[in-house]
Amino acid sequence: MSNTCTFGEAMVYNLAQTVVDGTVVFHGYGSPLVQLALHLARHTHAPNLAFVAGATYGLNPTPPFLTPTSNDWVLDRGAECALDIEELFDLAASGRLDRMFLSGLQIDPWGNANVTRLGADALKLKLPGGGGGCNLSCDVGQMTLWTTAHRAAVGKDGRRQFRLVERCDFVTNLGHRAPDGRTRHDLRHRGGGPDWLLTELGLFDFDAEGHLRLCGLYPDVTLDDVAQNTGFALRLADEVRTLPLPDARSVAFLRKLDPLNVHVKELRASERQRQFAIEPA
Repeated sequence: MSNTCTFGEAMVYNLAQTVVDGTVVFHGYGSPLVQLALHLARHTHAPNLAFVAGATYGLNPTPPFLTPTSNDWVLDRGAECALDIEELFDLAASGRLDRMFLSGLQIDPWGNANVTRLGADALKLKLPGGGGGCNLSCDVGQMTLWTTAHRAAVGKDGRRQFRLVERCDFVTNLGHRAPDGRTRHDLRHRGGGPDWLLTELGLFDFDAEGHLRLCGLYPDVTLDDVAQNTGFALRLADEVRTLPLPDARSVAFLRKLDPLNVHVKELRASERQRQFAIEPA
């Protein structure tokens, strides 16, 4: 077994840690990182997890390997059953969907996410859209947000292009506070909102106001790295810990399930070079 893990494997491991045993989880459509995380969670600390696969709506599938596309029926192999899309939304609306994973091209301090458009006043770029995430974000019990683009690139105009922004140009998926200041409670939504945001730099939770708060860093990341790549002032937890790394058995499981390294397509080239030492089996 290996005595190192890649950054991608470390991120999958920490995504998996946001999952609680005995819950019902939907992983969304197209992220191999999240797919791997749910398979890993069920294989390790959450054997009673019930998860619904994003493209096929299969319940607890056991695919032999991850395919290059998330819309492949191989990923549904071994599923106990398959839901209709109406049944998925009914799970959420009736309070029976405990967690969902969501991302966005913009994420603000309150956990709102934008996958609809860039440009608040004039359209600059049309994005793919929410695919039902708006409804689900209001109803699902908790949400894990994630992004692999926290590091803010410099645009042609010389400005930093932040993924974590002070204000989203458009709110597709609701966090803890709408742009007009109303809370989820004010809006009478059933769901509790996001409780985690994991990026390639670290882990955030949400404070009592519903504002993002940095609580964990990867071993090769500093507080200054996070501050320089975030478009709003950081709030810090009382203790900002070093994030845990997968053990050798978890790494072996992930490599067996993803022999084609499909998950690295979500990572920038620089992130693919990161490695960490782990305890041997």
